[in-house]
Amino acid sequence: MRPRHIALAVLVAALWGVNFVVIELGLDHFPPLLFSALRFLVAAVPAIFLLGRPSVAWKWVVGVGLVLGVGKFGLLFIGMDQGMPAGLSSLVLQVQAVFTALFAALALAERPGRVRLAGMAVALAGIGVAAVDEGAGGPVLAFVLVVGAAACWGVSNVLTRRAAPKDALTFMVWVSAVPVLPLLGLSLLFEGPERDAEALAALDWSGAGIILFVAWVSTVFGFGAWGFLLRQYPASSVAPFTLLVPVFGMSSAALVLGEEVSPLRWCAAALLVGGVALTSGVGPGTAARRPEPAAGGVATAAAGSATASVLRAAADTHAPRPADPAAPPPPGASASRTPSTPTSPDPARPGTPPTAAPRPPARAE
Repeated sequence: MRPRHIALAVLVAALWGVNFVVIELGLDHFPPLLFSALRFLVAAVPAIFLLGRPSVAWKWVVGVGLVLGVGKFGLLFIGMDQGMPAGLSSLVLQVQAVFTALFAALALAERPGRVRLAGMAVALAGIGVAAVDEGAGGPVLAFVLVVGAAACWGVSNVLTRRAAPKDALTFMVWVSAVPVLPLLGLSLLFEGPERDAEALAALDWSGAGIILFVAWVSTVFGFGAWGFLLRQYPASSVAPFTLLVPVFGMSSAALVLGEEVSPLRWCAAALLVGGVALTSGVGPGTAARRPEPAAGGVATAAAGSATASVLRAAADTHAPRPADPAAPPPPGASASRTPSTPTSPDPARPGTPPTAAPRPPARAE
């Protein structure tokens, strides 16, 4: 991956790590399903009326919207509401990297090499160390719900790569519109209209700020940038960067919520960073495998691949070509040659087109 794309992936991971703390605070204001519905409602409106239609088929928009919005965030918010702490949730959710690699291998035929597999193993070892340090203190159901959210995230990663939207921001805004009504319906069914109405009536500036952060910063920007990265690189190269999320999540949880970060957990964080370095695809072979997208921001970089293809095609068109052995002779050359005239290649110049054999003298004298 290119350095600026690595920096973008790290920034998204930092925002998503802090987002767990914001979610924990938001669950004090809203029921989980209503909270998730409001998140996507604010992410989609009013942007959905200002942007054009998505550049992909509607099946991809609906599919990613349901799997990511209802599946991942619905399960995550319920799990955290049931007792999963922010730091542990940010950690457990990162098993999505394994789900993504598995689903990408099955659906996209993406086979990570041995170095990336080794990096994934190192990073997952870091997750195991952190999980041992944290302990499964929360309810088992909450733990299972967050693991299910990780599986949904892996599916949405693969669907986003299959969709390959030209404009990741527009795609994410339309994706955010899909889960609003399903989440509101589930909230009314399981959380009750009274609880929802009470939460909305008590909305204050703190709750509004939380909704804006999780909607515009974490969702629109975060997943828009993530979709752009998935379109530029294989899912197995991008997904490992989410292993940095618990580093930022545990740090911010310690600073804001007072969750303890032990030396063993910092050791786990070091393993995670090392694993990401191995699996990020940094190396001299990366540039050879994939052209550098054009500079000038996300929108220009998104068009870089198509531009590079056009330039390569133009270069191929104007490049000098070797002489074609089957090319017809210049005008007039064939007039002095009868059909029975034999031809033979020049032995002194291999690869040259055949030349006419010498003619016998016109006269015997």
